[in-house]
Amino acid sequence: MTGYLGPIEKETVENGYFRKVLFTSKHLQLVVMCLQGGEEIGNEVHPDVDQFFRIEAGEATFVLNNTEAHHAHDGDAVVVPAGTWHNVINASKTAQLKLYTVYTPPQHPEGTIHKTKAEADAAEEEEHRQ
Repeated sequence: MTGYLGPIEKETVENGYFRKVLFTSKHLQLVVMCLQGGEEIGNEVHPDVDQFFRIEAGEATFVLNNTEAHHAHDGDAVVVPAGTWHNVINASKTAQLKLYTVYTPPQHPEGTIHKTKAEADAAEEEEHRQ
C-alpha cells in the first residue's frame, strides 16, 4: 500500500512494545508506544521535528521545556513543536500508557521495533556513536 490505512486505536491499544514504527514516508512517521507503570520516554528534544501525541489508554504527564507539566488522558492530543524539550511520563505506577505519535519528519529508522525502553535506549546510544 502507498500510505497507511488501519485501525490505529486497536493497533495502539494492542501494542505491548515500547516503540513500534507502523509507517514511514519522506515527511512523516507513525509510531505506537506502550509505557509500563511509572515509565517515561526521557527528556529529549528534536531540533527539526514536530511531534503529535494521542493517548488511547492511560494517563500521562507531559513535561515541556522542564517548566510546564500537563496531564493528559485517553482521548487527549498533545503537539510538541520542534526545538521543545519534552518528556512523557506514565502517571500510573501500575497501568500501561498506550499512545501513538506522529513525527514530521521521521525520527526513527523505518520498521523500528524496540520491545522495551532499555532496548530503545541502547539503540539510540549506538546510533549516536556512529
